[in-house]
Amino acid sequence: MKSMKILLSIILTMMILAVSGCSTMQQEEEDEPQLIANKSNGKMAFWDKQKRGANFMNSTSLPENYKAAKEFNIEFIRLAPDKWAKDRDFLFNDKPDVHPERDFLIGSANEYEGIVEEDFAELEADLDAAYERGSKVVLTVLSLPGNRWRQFNHYENDDRIWKDTKYHEQSASFWRDLAQRLKNHPAVVGYNLINEPHPETATGFGDFWTEDYREWYNNVEHTAADLNELYKTIVDSVRTVDKETPIILNSGLYATPWAFEYLKPIKDDKVLYAFHMYEPYEMTSQNKRKGFTYKYPGPVVVGERQTEKVFNKNALEEFLEPVTKWSKQNNIPANRIIVEEFGINRLVEGSDKYMADLISIFNQYGWHWAFYAFREDTWEGMDYQLGNQAPNWKYWEALENGEKPNREEIEVNNPIWNVLKKELKGN
Repeated sequence: MKSMKILLSIILTMMILAVSGCSTMQQEEEDEPQLIANKSNGKMAFWDKQKRGANFMNSTSLPENYKAAKEFNIEFIRLAPDKWAKDRDFLFNDKPDVHPERDFLIGSANEYEGIVEEDFAELEADLDAAYERGSKVVLTVLSLPGNRWRQFNHYENDDRIWKDTKYHEQSASFWRDLAQRLKNHPAVVGYNLINEPHPETATGFGDFWTEDYREWYNNVEHTAADLNELYKTIVDSVRTVDKETPIILNSGLYATPWAFEYLKPIKDDKVLYAFHMYEPYEMTSQNKRKGFTYKYPGPVVVGERQTEKVFNKNALEEFLEPVTKWSKQNNIPANRIIVEEFGINRLVEGSDKYMADLISIFNQYGWHWAFYAFREDTWEGMDYQLGNQAPNWKYWEALENGEKPNREEIEVNNPIWNVLKKELKGN
């Protein structure tokens, strides 16, 4: 009898283990499709959770900066390589541009005739270096056909693209050609089609503080000055060769949040929408030449009517309302919004508080963000590792010798960089 009970116990145990094993196998089978589904999302999956990044807009490819960025937990780099086409004397020494009509990758903004092979080889090597160092990259351009970057155009806006749709087509051809070559590059997680577009400047609109966006857009809709038309043309072209890489679209008037009012979502589930935040510009752009009149928080005179407005965290949130309103109206989730650039001259009083308040708002909404800039080599006003004082002589000596400043010698403990370091660690 006792042996029979033992036998029954063994049989019962085996049955329980068998059922448990089937349950486990079933659970594994149920989990596996989910893992496959996640993998099938490809590069778009990178953006499912909030990412915190930085901008690289240096004079040349600087692969060592990818390593440094990774050490600070910077999760993606927004790379604009346009300056690589220019000579050092032009960028650093205020000398004339000896190649005024040479534009990186596109050859010339006057007429696109194909990607410049030498430029692409330089870009590809940089992206390879990013991948080797564990960095993800959003690639953007400062110039398109018919739209040369203002700083490379005698500080005048090049508005040809907003007056003639032939430049829309040329821009679409350029991005299709580039996407064909980069679609499988493991470092690239986004194509940002154009940095800070500004069709408004070609059509008489210039002050979002006082002018009516709706009235302006009604007059330009479906014309060459319609940013939505440009985007549709380029996106359609890119998708003929690359259906997976995320595409990122800036709002108008230099990527102001206010221009979201007329931005039309693209029918593509791999598109993100972006804006830049330097407002109030009268405060954030102060420098030694202009003088430092404003501090944060505090009153700032803004707009053509010279209206005084107090800027603090509440005012910043109010300024960003067009983005939150647009995203709700169009059912665009927070992880499809990127604050691609934000910053302030580090010498402005309260600059650390300004950055902290902005990042707090971005985190509250769950938006991706990238500060401007990380180790900028052509201008040190937003190189936050230098602190809130002018850099010491070793910094300038290194630049004069064409060398990279030694960060161990010039970095200081400072409030504004501490804000960024803390927030980058937080993710």
